[in-house]
Order: sequence, then C-alpha cells, then structure tokens
Amino acid sequence: MNTTMKSFRQVLANAKNVLILTGSGISAESGIPTFRGAGGFWRKYQAQNLATPEAFAANPSLVWEFYEYRRRVASEAKPNMGHEAIADFQNRYLEEGKNVVIVTQNIDELHQRAGAKNVVELHGSLYKTRCTICHEVVVNKNIPICPALKEKGLPDPNIMTSDIPREDLPKCEKENCKGLLRPHIVWFGENLDEYILEQAYTAVENCDVCLVIGTSSVVYPAAMFAPQVAQRGIPVAEFNLETTPATRHFE
Repeated sequence: MNTTMKSFRQVLANAKNVLILTGSGISAESGIPTFRGAGGFWRKYQAQNLATPEAFAANPSLVWEFYEYRRRVASEAKPNMGHEAIADFQNRYLEEGKNVVIVTQNIDELHQRAGAKNVVELHGSLYKTRCTICHEVVVNKNIPICPALKEKGLPDPNIMTSDIPREDLPKCEKENCKGLLRPHIVWFGENLDEYILEQAYTAVENCDVCLVIGTSSVVYPAAMFAPQVAQRGIPVAEFNLETTPATRHFE
C-alpha cells in the first residue's frame, strides 16, 4: 500500500462527516447510458435537445417516449459493485454514529436500490413526476407509466415521429386537476430545486472528507462542490478512470 493511500485511509477512518459526490460514471457498468458526448443520441435526436422545457412544450409525446425508454432501461438495470460498495461503506459508518451524505447527479435511483440512505438527487428522479398545473411531485415506478406508452420509446433510428395524443399521456391523479405530467427531472435551462441545493451545500460545508466518484465535474453547480471542499483544506479523493477538469484541485 503506497503512502498516499495509507494516509487517505487514515483520514477516512477518522472522519465524522463524509460527503460522496457521484455521477453517471458509477452507473455505466450497470448499462445506464450517459447521453453525453458524441454518442449521446436516442434515435437520431441528441438527447440534450430533448431534455429541455422547450422540447416538452413542443412535443410532450416525443419527450415522454424518450423518458419511458430511460425508465425501462433503469428499472431493468441492477446496482453494480460500485453502488454496493458505497452503500456498505455508508451503512457501516452510520452504525458507528458517523454521517455520510451521497450527493448524486444520477436520476436512476441505483444508489437507493443498493441500500444507500441520505441520497440527495440533484437532478431529480426517473421515478417521480411533476404536474405542469398543480406542480405536485409523485413517485411513480410503473412501467409503462401509462397504457399509451406501452412498448414505446424504442431507440430505433428509423422512428422519428411521436404522435401520442396529449390526453393519453401521463396526467395528474387529482380529480380537480388532471394536468399533464412531466418527468421530475431538472432539464437544461432549469434551476435546481432550492431545497435540494440547500441540502447539498450543507453537506459540502459540514464534511471533513470528500469522495468524488464517477463524475466528470463539468456540470454546474455540482462541479463546484469538490473544489469548494478542497479550498477549505478538507481532503478530497477522486475515483475516476480518467482525469477530469477538477482533478488538479485535489492534489
């Protein structure tokens, strides 16, 4: 064991408040597509162009097909050894009376399925919906989410249109509402939920050690969390297959 690793293990053993930051890299082994970079296409659409309020307003049917596909892939995926190791580590530390908060950019809930607790989901969840009228957020793990989306969302590049009638798309269960539902996801151009952001900032401010696992550290505000911890003189360890724009902050 090299000196750096030995020193880090000692720091981790003495820590009372651990912050774990995770991103899409930790779910890649479970078969969850990242939809980032040159290969980030669903059908012939660049996924980032579908994950916007404007895309949903223009064609909610198409966007719901995209998310039905993502929900199905995530529901069929299984937590991998990375998720399980984080959950085991967290549970062991919690039993010792320590605090471990997981702040994730992922929306697949694989951390929770591996047994993790205290998971702050920065970008929402594939298994939650939000009403566009009354704004109520509801957990929904049904696959398909509604009858009209059964067997829809196939990533066939020859399918370019989607014309499910608006009234057949997921809608609010409230009798006096019945508004169109949307995925409870923070889309491009939208702000993070203030309560969720507050939870993340509290974890950043209180931690005495930080682990960065499977995130490229380029999406804000999450990209600022580890550098902010490092600026306070708190040890930060990065676990990624490649160096990232944030790596230099942790040396």
